[in-house]
Amino acid sequence: MKSLVVYSSLTGNTKMVGEAIAEALSPNCDIFKVEDNPDFTDYDLVVVGYWVDKGTADAKAAAYLKSIKNSKVAVFATLGAEPETEHARKSLQNGIDMLDSSNEVMGKFICQGKIDPKLLEVMKKMFGTKVSKENFHAVDEKRLERHRRASTHPDAQDLANAKAVFAQIKAAMELNKNGRNE
Repeated sequence: MKSLVVYSSLTGNTKMVGEAIAEALSPNCDIFKVEDNPDFTDYDLVVVGYWVDKGTADAKAAAYLKSIKNSKVAVFATLGAEPETEHARKSLQNGIDMLDSSNEVMGKFICQGKIDPKLLEVMKKMFGTKVSKENFHAVDEKRLERHRRASTHPDAQDLANAKAVFAQIKAAMELNKNGRNE
């Protein structure tokens, strides 16, 4: 099975997870930055990774996701929030929803990642430090603590989880290709 991993990374989180996924899909796996715009047509599986920006794929990854047609695709993402949250679930689904209906989604994965410190400073300037119903993006102590926790991710367990998910996708596709699971 020939696989392609394409990632968009701002702080290195998504690159790190993409490299772990490529390892799980090896030996016949190529990995590229999204800026390289690799041709996906000769691959059995196309894996696209992005960092979450405003609840969806960042612009570069979004453009690549929308370009994929008639392929088996898996999607992964990194974000500053906890991966078990509704925000994380929606952020991953929003990226998947960008895919053309001619594609078959083979799997998905999301994990927490460190947040760009520059973003935190921009948020402080824009929203201040006092949280309210109207100002839920404010940078209060609670948000700062979430950012501190996020700064340790992706960790070894996150990478192991990503590898496990994509090893299962690979195994399932190989079973189907060999006709043993039809």
